[in-house]
Amino acid sequence: MAATTRSDTRPATSDLAASVGLVDADLVEMYRYVALARALDERMWILNRAGRIPFVISGQGHEGAQVGIAWPFQRGHDWIAPFYRSIATCLTFGMSPRDILTAQYATATDPSSGGRQMPGHYGSRQHNLVSVSSPVATQLLHAVGIALAAKIRRTGQVAMTSMGEGSSNQGDVHEGLNFAAIHKLPFVFVVENNGYAISVPAARQVSVPNVADRASGYGIPGIVVDGVDVLACYVAARDAVARARAGQGPTLIEAKVTRLTGHSSDDQQTKYRSAEELEAELKRDALPAFRAQLIEAEILTEAIEASIAAKIAADVEDATDYAESQPDPDPATALHHVYAGDAGDGPDVAPDADSATETSD
Repeated sequence: MAATTRSDTRPATSDLAASVGLVDADLVEMYRYVALARALDERMWILNRAGRIPFVISGQGHEGAQVGIAWPFQRGHDWIAPFYRSIATCLTFGMSPRDILTAQYATATDPSSGGRQMPGHYGSRQHNLVSVSSPVATQLLHAVGIALAAKIRRTGQVAMTSMGEGSSNQGDVHEGLNFAAIHKLPFVFVVENNGYAISVPAARQVSVPNVADRASGYGIPGIVVDGVDVLACYVAARDAVARARAGQGPTLIEAKVTRLTGHSSDDQQTKYRSAEELEAELKRDALPAFRAQLIEAEILTEAIEASIAAKIAADVEDATDYAESQPDPDPATALHHVYAGDAGDGPDVAPDADSATETSD
């Protein structure tokens, strides 16, 4: 049904938006983030193939689930410990296109680490995004620790972490989930299941049909959601966040997504995935599915879509030019931030301050 035309100042709300407790502007903005994440991701691949950046771990196929799940968290209040595919999560939670690309270029002004981490290790002190490390699943322990601190301090904050289904098999996950469940911590655990841990299919990683089936062993809810359905992902996260904030403990959300690219820019997935499988997975892309849903609901008009596309194109160009113009880290600062009280007991630069002033996102 078309969005309701109003003569007052209330926001337009279609039946689709109202069905999940949002307004049309929310859905348009969610679509913008999905499309922006895809455009940045595609630019990263071009830059990699051109020899401008060394490595890409893509989020293509994950964007819809990431935006939907991140949407109900409170920016600047709640905490997220992302993983290497979390481009859309980080954008939705406050990072800018410039922040994402300076991380890819490892510039001195990169807010994730000042050029100290490899690409894909996103984080922002300004936006309560905890920088991930290369050993997978360790971020769950960090997020659970943050959730414990929030409960002790009674801040009303909720912590979330996300990872792939392969990472969910690490011992850190059991330790963290068990602790979070016992203490009813305000924590949401998200598994973005794209079916592959690099080249290992899910059937050889997990002995149960769904990772979420494991939640019952901790006495917490386990929810499986279609990662192509942005609004279903939003509803699952909305309810999990509300439950966590009410003191009822953690939730495990498993979003069934697809991986439209290789594991990374160093992986050739055609070696272990058939052409038929890859063709079928293209139909599980949230970007065109969400676009079609909003067009059918008469929320996304041609004019709105054209405006979004133009803004995204300008933002991606701006972020690329900005990242290309930024200096490399000073080698003399390599040991900063290693020990408390050393010369690096404070940032070498103020990347978040710079990021906060730019207007692309």
